[in-house]
Amino acid sequence: MLLIGCLAASSLFAQVQVDEIADKMECTTVTVGKKASKDGSVMTSHTDDSGRSRTNIKVEAAADHTATEMQTIYKRVNCPKETPSMPQYCNEYAGEIPQVAHTYQFLNTAYPCMNEKQLAIGESTFGGRPECRSSKGMIDCQALCMLMMQRCSTAREAIRMAGDLLKKYGWNDGGECLTIADKNEVWHLEIVGPGKDKVGAVWAAQRVPDDHVAVNANASTIREIDLKNKDYFMASDNVFQVAEENGWYDKKKETFRFAYAYAPESRAMLACRRREWRVFDLLAPSLKLDPNAENYPFSVKPDSLVTLEDMVRVFKDYYEGTEYDMRKNLTVTDKDGKTVISPLANPFMKSDELKLHKINGGWHWRGERTIAVHFTVYATILQCRNWLPDEVGGLCWFDLDNVASSIYVPIYASVTDLPDTYKTCGRVTGFSKDAAWWAFNRLGTIAAKRWGDMRKYVDAAWVPMQKEFFANQKNIEEQALQLGQSDRNAAIRFLTDYSNQQCNKAVKKAWETGDLIWTVFDGAW
Repeated sequence: MLLIGCLAASSLFAQVQVDEIADKMECTTVTVGKKASKDGSVMTSHTDDSGRSRTNIKVEAAADHTATEMQTIYKRVNCPKETPSMPQYCNEYAGEIPQVAHTYQFLNTAYPCMNEKQLAIGESTFGGRPECRSSKGMIDCQALCMLMMQRCSTAREAIRMAGDLLKKYGWNDGGECLTIADKNEVWHLEIVGPGKDKVGAVWAAQRVPDDHVAVNANASTIREIDLKNKDYFMASDNVFQVAEENGWYDKKKETFRFAYAYAPESRAMLACRRREWRVFDLLAPSLKLDPNAENYPFSVKPDSLVTLEDMVRVFKDYYEGTEYDMRKNLTVTDKDGKTVISPLANPFMKSDELKLHKINGGWHWRGERTIAVHFTVYATILQCRNWLPDEVGGLCWFDLDNVASSIYVPIYASVTDLPDTYKTCGRVTGFSKDAAWWAFNRLGTIAAKRWGDMRKYVDAAWVPMQKEFFANQKNIEEQALQLGQSDRNAAIRFLTDYSNQQCNKAVKKAWETGDLIWTVFDGAW
């Protein structure tokens, strides 16, 4: 059975073919401990930069299940070329596992991201050794995210459940990092397969200290693990054995490092390491980390407490003002005779353009890429807050398309529904005003053609609105808390209405701003 990925939004996903790994390796996730954030929230995040994931977001309701009920698992594959009008994934039946008695409500994005208990997940693929891959397993990254959302309320519970299910049913994906947050802490979980024709998984998990921030940008970052320190490390029982059996680690000669045992190539990728450096450079510039280093600390203490504005600044970043700015070699002479970056230069140029202008060795894994990219499908910043009831405390800031030309809208994890345009997958519709993603994709695509000039209109649209969304948060949540004192469902209805209004407001503005730019710059491309 073959299903179009967007249409199977409530299904569990699984395997990507081996030759698709590089196509998947396009995501950035940043994590923040509760003592490192300005408001005390624990944060994780995600940019889905695959360029082929489904574009919609839905609410999967909580449900009770019978003792004999099974959960169907689907594996994810590329759709046949003749099927979609745009690149996308399809799902094939992979198997079934027993369902649990009760499943939680959650926000169902391509990588399910947050549930009603304030469990939140970000994701970043790091590939790992091809020898680790196994086709015998049933569960992949997206399936595991959904199972965590359905069944777990804390990060530690989610990691332990993952270990149990993967040992029994097997991992059939490449190397993946899941950044798992709850109301009190955040962990990085890195998983690879057990080897060809084997069922199981190899994994390690490391906790981010409460006063630190961390990043995963498509490279394994867990190195030494101290399993005696149970408050900061967990791992599969075969984590050392598989590495030794394959000659990837010699305990007599070296210290075990997960990244170098299972994903050494990822540490060599400039496009990954540079993003790690940039996140730390933006949040902890006093460290003066080397932008060309092979390794960085797993986590660092930020110079100042991290705000939502800081997180947005990180995800909108494309190295502007640094020597790695991809626009720097495309220059013109201005009216005063000064050499300046051309307004036609944009940070989202492709490899042939970069080579033409001799910029940082080209695009992608052995070349350069920025945090903000034109092929982002959606992005999240997820807040988990232990001083608030779950219906108010769990908050997903949701962005569609390129973060540099878009906006994060507030969607509370307790909402019972979302606007139709957000529930509609733009990869199925093709260009359509019925899908919110197209409003932001069109705006970003147009603005990139003359970024130096058009970004002013983009910023004029989004900067005030983003400030408004952040400023509104305190008042909206106070109203929800007051309603919730006597009627929890009334609070949820209030937050659902508010989230929907802001989603609709942002989509309307995206269409209007795209029209404005098209009009102002008519013929001036």
